[in-house]
Amino acid sequence: MPNRLAQERSLYLRQHAENPVDWRPWGPEAFAEAAAKDKPLLISVGYSSCHWCHVMARESFEQPWIADLMNRHFVCVKVDREELPEVDKLMMDAVQMVQGHGGWPLNCFCLPDGRPFFGGTYFPPEDRGGGTVPWPQLIMRVSDFYHRNKTELEANADAIARNLIHMTRAPDADGAPPTPELLLTAAREICARHDDEHGGFGGAPKFPSPPTLGFLLSVRNTAAAAADRPLSARLDFALSVTLGAMARGGLYDQVGGGFHRYCVDRTWTVPHFEKMLYDNALLLGVYAEAWARYRDPLHAAVCEETVGWLRREMAVGGGLFASSLDADTHHHEGTTYVWTPAQLREVLGAEAEGFAAAYGVTEKGNFEGSNVLRLAPQPGLRARFATERARLLAARDLRPQPARDDGPLPGWNALLATGLAKAAWVFGRKDWHAQAAEAAACAEKALAARPSAPLTDHVWTAEALLAVAATAAWAGGPDAARLRSEAARIMRSARGRFRDPMEKGWFLTEDGRTDLAVRQKDWFDNATPAANSSLIHVLSALGTLDPEGGWAEELSEHAGAYGGACRNVPAGVAHALEGLVREATGMATVKAAPQSDWESFRKAALGDATTRPHALPWRPVHLVAEEAASGWQVCVGRSCLPPEASTEKAAALI
Repeated sequence: MPNRLAQERSLYLRQHAENPVDWRPWGPEAFAEAAAKDKPLLISVGYSSCHWCHVMARESFEQPWIADLMNRHFVCVKVDREELPEVDKLMMDAVQMVQGHGGWPLNCFCLPDGRPFFGGTYFPPEDRGGGTVPWPQLIMRVSDFYHRNKTELEANADAIARNLIHMTRAPDADGAPPTPELLLTAAREICARHDDEHGGFGGAPKFPSPPTLGFLLSVRNTAAAAADRPLSARLDFALSVTLGAMARGGLYDQVGGGFHRYCVDRTWTVPHFEKMLYDNALLLGVYAEAWARYRDPLHAAVCEETVGWLRREMAVGGGLFASSLDADTHHHEGTTYVWTPAQLREVLGAEAEGFAAAYGVTEKGNFEGSNVLRLAPQPGLRARFATERARLLAARDLRPQPARDDGPLPGWNALLATGLAKAAWVFGRKDWHAQAAEAAACAEKALAARPSAPLTDHVWTAEALLAVAATAAWAGGPDAARLRSEAARIMRSARGRFRDPMEKGWFLTEDGRTDLAVRQKDWFDNATPAANSSLIHVLSALGTLDPEGGWAEELSEHAGAYGGACRNVPAGVAHALEGLVREATGMATVKAAPQSDWESFRKAALGDATTRPHALPWRPVHLVAEEAASGWQVCVGRSCLPPEASTEKAAALI
């Protein structure tokens, strides 16, 4: 018999609707029941494409005897981290404080009023060694401790809450924004952690870290970095090695396009096979900018194929895209994606041997007897096997496919709109711009329907509207002036509801939420950029485009939160640092008559994607169509230069 999750909108919650656990959705009814029955809350957080969430569900939540223990001793609540990121952050921060690490599935034990007091991630159903307490034993111990030592748990919950409140303060802030030299030092420190042999930062597991890559690209494109030849060379090396390794390795789907979530090893060989919309949205922008700098054909191919994958497998209609593809196919990871030599021979025939050599396919395999494809680093090799990859994709489409979470999250679609708009301008793809405009419009509409959405949705939507507006004059897209005005309106509303009037930073949630034990701020980038990091980018753009809105002053105040973090944890706030680099460089605003030849200007500024001339630095540009404009007038930051009659001369100024 289905439980209370059967009618929920979230796919993840509906996946647990047949569990014998009496799950409740997050809300006041669960809190009230816990208080009335004097039971602790068990808050279990996950998402639909999470492999270990599925494992724990099969091993524990689907077992009637374990479910009976949970139902008798707890009020059990299921939370989709994608639907309620603010709840996920509260529980994750509490568990990380207790355990020193976090992840999903996330299981957090709370007092009836929602204050966390203990938690962890995955727990096995029986003792498997290694010191992890089995789930049935853990829930009995927690329940017994709750009833015997409630005063102690109250004190523990209070201590966690106080620490969480302390974490809302800007980390190591000294009131001073990072200086240009400090930003360069931050780039050096991040590069010092680069894995020069295999690419990426740190050891296994390895994540793509788009905010870090975006920051390094922004620094590489500044005049200050260009004057520092050792740093420029170091940035070129780290970016080329990492972007190439990710694109050739198992993180990237060599047959179908798009990136998986992360790799479990140091060499980018075996991925965790889920595919997330936000990873691909962010990486699309990174690889587009990298192509503008380095003109590596592999970067262009990644962008082309990632957009192709999004259109083919993730579009859900109405301009929106699905949230994720599951890590599992029929309860087994990677089944859809891996190959054996025999399977290659069946599809490719005589070409199988050459393809296997190029993509590292062996009889031994690199993943459970099969092979995750990895492209050898040989120039021209990838283009040689384009036909074979298409044949493999057609064959793969006949296999069972991973489940797709069709719930289109507005914030993630806004991130995609921003990445698509950037890639559209870089590669001259007006069709991509049109798709970006659709996604941004959908995010805007969804935000209007849910004004209580977290700060991330507001900031990412405003950023997407500005990204689409930036090149709408070239693409023949929607009214850029309206998009700029709407972005400013969203941020004015957010400023009144999320900004902390007492200390630096904006809160993740608006005031008045009674279901959250602590009102938090989002400072550190994770899988997606932190809300306060993204705020830097939007404030910077509006400071140029809406100079009377007080945005430059707001940015100056907000930037003062990052001096200490830039010195001590630069990788944790990399997206904010990227925004500060771009602010220091200055956004280029280009004014011309509406009927101007914008495509000629684009080619002069970036080069034709077909001919691929020498690499040019990337600078964010915003096109403004003005009827009264004469020639091309370039403004960098808040300083405008005299108009130029020559398209080429104007383009050279940016």
